[in-house]
Amino acid sequence: MRLHRLDITAFGPFGGTQSVDFDALSAAGLFLLHGPTGAGKTSVLDAVCYALYGTVPGARQSGQGLTLRSDHADPATRTEVRLELTVGGRRLEVTRQPPWERPKKRGSGTTLDKTQTWLREYDTTGGAWKDLSRSHQEIGEEISQLLGMSREQFCQVVLLPQGDFARFLRADAGARGQLLGRLFDTRRFADVEKRLAERRKATEARVRDGDSALLADAHRMQQEAGEAMELPELAPGEPGLAEAVLTAAAVARSTARERLTVAHCRLTAAESAQFAADRALADVRELARLQGVFAEARERAVRLEERAGDRDEAQARMERGRQAAAVAPALELREAAEAGHRRAAAAEARARGLLPETFAGAGAAGLATAARRAAEELGGLESARRAERRLAEVVDECGRLDRQERDDQDALREAEGWLADWDAVRAGLQTRIDSAHEAATRAEQLAVQREPARRRLEAARLRDELGRDTDEAQRRALASARQAVDARAHWLDLKEQRLNGIAAELAADLTDGEPCAVCGSTEHPAPARKFAGHVDREAEERALADYQRADEQRAQDERHLGTVREALAAATAEAADTPTSQLAAQVDELEQEYAQVRRRASALHAAHEELRLAEQERERRLAGRQQAEVRAATRLTRREGLGAEQASLEEQLVKARDGAVSVAARAAQLERQVALLTDAADTARAADDAARHLKDTDARLADAAYRAGFDTPQDAAAALLDDNAHRQLQRRLDEWQSEEAAVRAVLAETDTAAAAQQPPADLDTAERDAATAAQRLRDAASARDRAARCCAELDRLSARATEGVRRLGPLREEYERVARLAALTAGTSADNERRMRLESYVLAARLEQVAAAATVRLHRMSSGRYTLVHSDDRTGRGRSGLGLHVVDAWTGRERDTATLSGGETFFASLALALGLADVVTDEAGGVRLDTLFIDEGFGSLDDQTLDEVLDVLDSLRERDRSVGIVSHVADLRRRIHAQLEVVKGRSGSALRQRGVQVLQVL
Repeated sequence: MRLHRLDITAFGPFGGTQSVDFDALSAAGLFLLHGPTGAGKTSVLDAVCYALYGTVPGARQSGQGLTLRSDHADPATRTEVRLELTVGGRRLEVTRQPPWERPKKRGSGTTLDKTQTWLREYDTTGGAWKDLSRSHQEIGEEISQLLGMSREQFCQVVLLPQGDFARFLRADAGARGQLLGRLFDTRRFADVEKRLAERRKATEARVRDGDSALLADAHRMQQEAGEAMELPELAPGEPGLAEAVLTAAAVARSTARERLTVAHCRLTAAESAQFAADRALADVRELARLQGVFAEARERAVRLEERAGDRDEAQARMERGRQAAAVAPALELREAAEAGHRRAAAAEARARGLLPETFAGAGAAGLATAARRAAEELGGLESARRAERRLAEVVDECGRLDRQERDDQDALREAEGWLADWDAVRAGLQTRIDSAHEAATRAEQLAVQREPARRRLEAARLRDELGRDTDEAQRRALASARQAVDARAHWLDLKEQRLNGIAAELAADLTDGEPCAVCGSTEHPAPARKFAGHVDREAEERALADYQRADEQRAQDERHLGTVREALAAATAEAADTPTSQLAAQVDELEQEYAQVRRRASALHAAHEELRLAEQERERRLAGRQQAEVRAATRLTRREGLGAEQASLEEQLVKARDGAVSVAARAAQLERQVALLTDAADTARAADDAARHLKDTDARLADAAYRAGFDTPQDAAAALLDDNAHRQLQRRLDEWQSEEAAVRAVLAETDTAAAAQQPPADLDTAERDAATAAQRLRDAASARDRAARCCAELDRLSARATEGVRRLGPLREEYERVARLAALTAGTSADNERRMRLESYVLAARLEQVAAAATVRLHRMSSGRYTLVHSDDRTGRGRSGLGLHVVDAWTGRERDTATLSGGETFFASLALALGLADVVTDEAGGVRLDTLFIDEGFGSLDDQTLDEVLDVLDSLRERDRSVGIVSHVADLRRRIHAQLEVVKGRSGSALRQRGVQVLQVL
């Protein structure tokens, strides 16, 4: 990667546009970037990093977005960084513009423009630039892929921060691991450790679950086996659990089978005893039954003797009933004839009772003649009926015409009244429409004013709140600044005290006979002693850490103060100086007026609709008035014709009614008279026929009773039995006969008579003995079933436990293998003697490469005295792998890098930084880095060492590199001719190139 040109506009301390021609600076190999403190030397490097990655390095990452903008820039000038470089054989141009809060083109206030990014490539064939992308994400991915390193790696390799490498040189293994891990991206090895640890936990959980399931089966087997099984006192995951469970299960199964054999024997004995008891109970029950049957037969025979008289009487009653059955048909005929005669006489009486008294003595023939005459008169009324119906229609039509006339008169009066008020109604509705139109226009005007008024009110409230926050933020910023100054002073005091007593600290490590690390002598006649209040390295580092924390807090509070002030300025620009209460009152007044006019304007549609409906009603009433007038003329002609027809019909109907109310009433009278006369004639003839039939049946009944042996028909009727009585009497006689036969049969049986001679049967004792035997059999069967279930359940659980042990075997082996690997990679295994984690092991290999690459330059810088070596020894109780020592060729001793002096620490850290740059470059895929920057640190070198360091840096040109040194050391200005000077001024900083042919100076 080679930088060609950098253009900066309104960035950091640079208010205008500044340009850097790196091609001209790189021609000399070494060039110096210098200027007074705070002028903006580091901002040039920030601009390079921002152009490539869209962010600035290290602790300055919080300075993004609007805070990158220069405070000296013109409000109309946008911040922009443009970098032209060659990487991967391609010449590219990257342009970035951070977010910009610019003034609005119309009106007051500001608006925010989003981030803009461009990427162009120079086409060598066409000799022109072509656009590649304007996507921020695509450009970032393209640059990272071409450079082959992340922003952290770029800042560590290209922008060499000497202060960071001095800390890296003296840091412990943990701090070194963090930096190397970020540079070489060893997260995949940490992921391997994490995945192995997670897999170990997962397999351990599966093993524990398997052991828990095995123990659960063992507990269920113990519940089945009871005291015959003892469980091992082992927890899930402990060795030997499976063998102990299987052994206990085998013992339980053997004991259960023995118990099953004993239960079988007991069941067989109980079955034999129960069979004998059941047989004895059956014999006793049979004896008791025979004795009961004999006693019951004797009792039944006695009862039959007592009821012999009732049986004889029933047989006599049965015989008389059979004789009376011959007279039954004649009796039934006589009863039917008598009933028919009574019904005919009653019907005749009812029919004659409905006739007038003039027909009381008339016979059947006279009644029939009168009915024929009435029917003839009824037939002559049909034409009168039609005239009567027509008269009713005429009367109804006249009434309808009268009602229609009244309705039309009412409608005409109402229409006239309504039409008289039409002009006033129309004027009122038009007035409402005009008022609603005015309200709608006013609502539109107020709607435009509402949103700006609301924004100003919100800005005023935010302005008041931010005013309070600004005071608090300023107080906190001042307090944190004071704390940072006090912490820095305290740290410098402790550092000075430690340097004053460093001799005592070095003398603490002297051993008789061993050479001194400073002078090399093996004799130590007067070693320095630590005085009271001596400051050691740990106290100094604690003070430094306190100062760094205080400084970080100061920077954070200052950034917060700047953010609050910017927000306050924006809110003040929006709300001006108008009090919040006044703006709130204006907004409330505006909202109230807007709500009122909206309500008035909402009546516009209703008023239009009312006017439309009123006009429709006017047209309807005018049409109704015209139609009523036409109907009135038609009614007058129709009413005259209906009057003449009504008079003719009424004269015809007077004759036809014959004094009745109507023709229908007269016809109804005649129809009723015909029906009554006809009915009376029919009933009279039926009554005569029924009397003759009754006389015939009486003669037949007397003859039948005499032949059957009865004196009178009444005697035959009394002896007659109906079907129900005959069946009941016959059933009683059959029951007596069957009962006598059954009793004689029972008393004649030999077994029953023999059982009656024996003693009474003891059924209760036999039943108790049988119940006891049955209970013993049930208990024995239950015990046998329990023993069989226990054996079956133990066999099933044992088989499942055996299968579980078989499945757990490979899983347990996998867990042991994964656990060994996880412990080995985590550095906790006994096999890992140095307790190195996998990531530390990889980083140790990288650190060894870095130390080897750094030693090549450290030899030249230290005139062959110092060599950096990697150490994997353990320190205290910590882990090993990332130790870094320096070997002093003058003493031949290996010592800690913390014992180097300030100048030695600088060139050692510089050599380490250059070596790390080489290794990271190779790690990134061999991307060539043609431009490097070294930030500060040269002030601690003497002239000879400075020459040696510059010679080493100058030797980088052998690889066609250019090195930019960022420093304000005056001696470097005399030694390095190609310079880029940062000039600080009240209107912002500016850049000047010296010692080279300047192409453009702005």
